[in-house]
Amino acid sequence: IFILQIQLEKKEISLGEYAVTRVELFKQAKAMEKEQIIDAYKHNSIIRTQSKAEQYYNETFKSE
Repeated sequence: IFILQIQLEKKEISLGEYAVTRVELFKQAKAMEKEQIIDAYKHNSIIRTQSKAEQYYNETFKSE
C-alpha cells in the first residue's frame, strides 16, 4: 500500500487504479491470514477443541 501511495502521489496511477488495487491487496492479505490460521490449526493438535485449548492455556500460562 505504501508503494501504491507513492505511485499515486507521483501520478503514476490514477485514483481509481489506486482504490481498486488497494481493495485487491486487502482481499489477498485477508485470504493469506485465513490460510495461515487454518494451517496453524491443522498443525497444532494440542488445541483442536475449546476444552483442550483452555486446558492447554491453564497448564502453560496460568500461574497459581
